[in-house]
Amino acid sequence: MTLAGRGAVVTGAGRGIGMAVARALVDAGAAVVVAARTREAIEKVTADLRAAGARGAWAVSCDVTDPASVQALARAAEVHLGHVDILVNNAGVSHSAPLHRTTLADWNRILTVNATGTFLCTQAFLPGMVERHWGRVVNIASVAGLEGGKYITAYSASKHAVIGLTRSVAAEVAGTGVTVNAVCPGYVDTEMTRESVARIAAKTGMSSEAALHAALATTGQARLISPDEVARAVLTLCNDAERASNGDTVVIADGSEKGVGGAHR
Repeated sequence: MTLAGRGAVVTGAGRGIGMAVARALVDAGAAVVVAARTREAIEKVTADLRAAGARGAWAVSCDVTDPASVQALARAAEVHLGHVDILVNNAGVSHSAPLHRTTLADWNRILTVNATGTFLCTQAFLPGMVERHWGRVVNIASVAGLEGGKYITAYSASKHAVIGLTRSVAAEVAGTGVTVNAVCPGYVDTEMTRESVARIAAKTGMSSEAALHAALATTGQARLISPDEVARAVLTLCNDAERASNGDTVVIADGSEKGVGGAHR
């Protein structure tokens, strides 16, 4: 599989899944714009990509919750890449608390970053893909977007929204040469997961090891998923004619992949 000549934008790419996805896309031959709010982090990612032989990697600061910032990202990506063929909506935040301790500010922040950010970026980049009759949008959702769980009301709702957006936009672009799909990992070995486990340990008095085991049990995982496993799933969804998926939800909870309905061809 090669993505030579393709231009890609990855949000939330300063660490974790986004960084792994950017690396996988570059390894497949794509030129990549690495986007996140923290300039220092994305500049390091792009420097590492260039040092590893990337022919095209650029850092662009972006707050996906700010329409003006997203439009600035779109303009910068067009300058660097010429055209954007692949968009990976990875920017996101987590939150855990019982419903009665979830404030309106918590709710709004999680929904705005995870759901509205995905909406704004997709809205900004999709028209160009449709016009060129080729494009791949991959949204990083979560198994929490397919089923609920204790203490993740806002997070689960936001990821359900991402999956709903994925399936609806996929229906709109069916037959145009553009596909829109979602990847739903369980707990991934990232800083965000470590922060979540630390919150569980702090609130329950569990050890870190026990808190991690409890978290994994909610998704039936025996281990953490690696960011590279998620990146491989994203890469598969960016394939050309060999991949007909549109509106699909790829679940990764035990190191293997499986699709979950909702497809529009």
